Amino acid sequence: MVEFKRKQSENFEGFLRRFNRTLIKSRKLALVRSKKFLTKKKNKLKQKDQALKTIDYKKRDEYLMKIGKIKEDPRRKW
Repeated sequence: MVEFKRKQSENFEGFLRRFNRTLIKSRKLALVRSKKFLTKKKNKLKQKDQALKTIDYKKRDEYLMKIGKIKEDPRRKW
């Protein structure tokens, strides 16, 4: 746990700003918010189905790009 103390000549707004910045940088708040609600994991069958669908979509898009139906998107290179 991180301890925050107000500096001697620091006003409250500056202290609060410094606290919020370090809290955001440490990503503790995001971690707590993500664990706030329990999310069930997908079972193995749903994971496999999703993976197969993704592969099919990629193959379809590659084919459509190859025949010129859709343009190649430069953002999708990675």
